[in-house]
Amino acid sequence: MRNIGILGAMAQEIDEVKALLTEKTTVKIANREFVVGKIGNTRCVVAFSKWGKVAATITATLLIQEFGITDLFFIGTAGALADGLKVGDIVVSKRLVQHDLDARPMLSRFELPLLNRVYVNSDPELTEVAGRAITNLINKGVESMVGEEAVKEFHLAPTLHFGDIASGDQFINSDEKRNEILSLLPDVQCVEMEGAAVAQVCLEFNVPFTVIRTISDTADHNARVDFGKFIVEVANAYSRAIITEIINLL
Repeated sequence: MRNIGILGAMAQEIDEVKALLTEKTTVKIANREFVVGKIGNTRCVVAFSKWGKVAATITATLLIQEFGITDLFFIGTAGALADGLKVGDIVVSKRLVQHDLDARPMLSRFELPLLNRVYVNSDPELTEVAGRAITNLINKGVESMVGEEAVKEFHLAPTLHFGDIASGDQFINSDEKRNEILSLLPDVQCVEMEGAAVAQVCLEFNVPFTVIRTISDTADHNARVDFGKFIVEVANAYSRAIITEIINLL
């Protein structure tokens, strides 16, 4: 029987996911709240990862060790790196990499110590299910997820992308840094602060996972979106719709 772990990169991005839960209880561990319940007939545990790689690693480890999750979905926002991505688009991970990891000359740049790899691969089944769920929702119309006002305000016309996601303990908001990452990791679609660390935890515990990121900005100085409003009105609604559809498909 599946026991799904769901992490949100920001607390506000999973408020509506928590609202989906029935028979729910809240467990507090290490200054974190884990909401346990069911979505439909599927047992789920929902938590805010907290920001950054270390914090997210702790949360993911607790999900696995304390709650025995069988699968993990990480959902949240990210900054676009690849050309063509726009605000409201959705990226599902194929691989994850830590763009700020550099143990040279002992190891190659970006190589995970003692794991002999740069990238951690997402689980193919969960990635495929997430893709189908998002495709179904896009085909229904983004208005069904967020409403017409948000579609107009944020000019939403979402498209689905699969690819590499890079994580680091940095907020990327300059052309210089964006171009630096792309010059070294040209296949990266978007950048955030937690996913690759959670991926490493799942790899070492042998827990299937995938990461789903909504583009909230273009990771440079050009994008000017009301981020707080976007999180509440778009990312939160995306999370609810996507997780609901995923659970229905599993």
